[in-house]
Amino acid sequence: MVAPTPERLRLQGLSNEEAIMQDTTLVGIDLGKHSFHLHGQSSSGKQTLRKKVTRKQLIEFFVKAQACTVVMEACAGAHCMARTLAAFGHTVKLISPQFVRPFVKTNKNDFVDAEAICEAAVRPAMRFVTPKTEAQQTLSALHRVRESLVQDRVKTVNQIHGFLLEFGISLPVGKAVIKRLPVVLSEHSLPPRLVAILERLHAHFKYLSEQTAEVDKEMARQLTEDDLGQRLMTIPGVGPVTASLLSAEMGDGKQYGGSRDFAASIGLVPRQYSTGGRANLLGISKRGNKTIRRLLVQCARSYMQRLDKQTGRLAEWVRTMLTRRHSSVVACALANKFARTAWALATRHTVFEPGSPTMPT
Repeated sequence: MVAPTPERLRLQGLSNEEAIMQDTTLVGIDLGKHSFHLHGQSSSGKQTLRKKVTRKQLIEFFVKAQACTVVMEACAGAHCMARTLAAFGHTVKLISPQFVRPFVKTNKNDFVDAEAICEAAVRPAMRFVTPKTEAQQTLSALHRVRESLVQDRVKTVNQIHGFLLEFGISLPVGKAVIKRLPVVLSEHSLPPRLVAILERLHAHFKYLSEQTAEVDKEMARQLTEDDLGQRLMTIPGVGPVTASLLSAEMGDGKQYGGSRDFAASIGLVPRQYSTGGRANLLGISKRGNKTIRRLLVQCARSYMQRLDKQTGRLAEWVRTMLTRRHSSVVACALANKFARTAWALATRHTVFEPGSPTMPT
């Protein structure tokens, strides 16, 4: 059966915009801060829509439009927009920006980007990003705030160490000695203005430490209400920070085909450079979310430091690996296992058991 054309639909008494949307099955949106560029296609791939709208006009447009598939890049504001449009009955898909870039045909502009989003969306092997809930976005924001506070605290500590070293005072490495900085200042004769600067930095350090502690408490409160986060904490070495971040970023894990897909998405699998039928595996790819990857590696190192107290199949596997490989290689391999285990716990609604297989599929 031949699909009705916009001309035929207009003859049936529909407006021009209604006729266009009747024929449009796929809409790509190039997201912006104030303006949005739309590119629509019919089921045959023919362009049916090319429009620039404001945020208010975008909402009004999709409220009136018939249900269709809407595709956007997974960037700032995409998750909120996805939830809004899904509430109107549309099917919303998000694509990672690096998968859209190869489909940009000519010089880059907003309409070309919207068209490229549509082209990428119709690929049968395309991977999509699951829109986050408000709770997941809030938890992600909390983690970003915590990371920023920790970075500022490290910067402040380094400044204090550097300023004191300029005047011949060498303190032990770390932030623990900063807590007794007033005692250190009283033991040395320093210029009054420098002392004032160091006292100001010390007050800033205490403020950052207090704010970090408050964020940790808020994170712990949210984690008590998160079933997945509680189950993730049963993995040895995984604490509240890692569990809450995994819960926020991974969700139910159904967007991944398997545990290895999740481990690959955060860069914990070998980077491959193979050609001519000869396999060549390099170090880990370091793709995806570097914060999750860093935390999982830290969890692995924490587990390895207490290996003498660990039991079960996982502990035996780590001991065997340490006899053959460098500890850094074993730490990355163990982090890969933790990522795969986290995916299994999320999808199977179970908890970690020390005697269970260490390589979920």
